[in-house]
Amino acid sequence: MQSIYERIEYLIKQKGITKKKFCEQLNISTGNMGDWKRGKSTPGTHKLIEIGAFFQVSLDWLILGKKTPEMVREGSEDYFFGQLRQLNCQSDELKPEEQNFIKEYFEFTQYRKQKETEENS
Repeated sequence: MQSIYERIEYLIKQKGITKKKFCEQLNISTGNMGDWKRGKSTPGTHKLIEIGAFFQVSLDWLILGKKTPEMVREGSEDYFFGQLRQLNCQSDELKPEEQNFIKEYFEFTQYRKQKETEENS
């Protein structure tokens, strides 16, 4: 597997989902997927992080092809916290005030989404 796209395609097959389902779950347009396949573009940093977390593979493997995905899978318990399943940046390495800031940011984001939903109703 030489390209990021080929590795993503491999992971999609390993997970047993369709490309369409993958795109829907990660909010990726099929046009972007096509551009990745043709080599016209590659996923941005934030999207690569989402894809890596979705498949529980390292960014080293996803971007560079280092090792096999089975060897670099990360435990979801270590990588996520709470029911939100948000990245915790290994929270034990963060200072308490940094952890609080992140939690407050998540709460603020949820509040904004709720307000937006209410306004659009």
